[in-house]
Amino acid sequence: MQMLYNSDSFAVVQFDVPGTTEDMVAPAPHEPLTRGGYEIVDKFARKEIFIQGALAETFKQGVQALIETDPSEEEMDAYIERYAAMSQQPLVLH
Repeated sequence: MQMLYNSDSFAVVQFDVPGTTEDMVAPAPHEPLTRGGYEIVDKFARKEIFIQGALAETFKQGVQALIETDPSEEEMDAYIERYAAMSQQPLVLH
């Protein structure tokens, strides 16, 4: 688990789930995320979503492209908001 982004509006955490000893080696940045995914927390709406597979890969590629433009916090939040809008899971603290 690795915190990737944290603003007043959103938090994004990456989860990597190793399955075998071969999976223990971190993939290169250009390789697809094969296991695990991203949890996106919308702090204001108090909802979260976990994305994995093809959707997680699309999210990752979009973030990488955005980072190349040296985005502001507002630009990052606007990008993340597109994915957070799909969340239906209420945020529960335990």
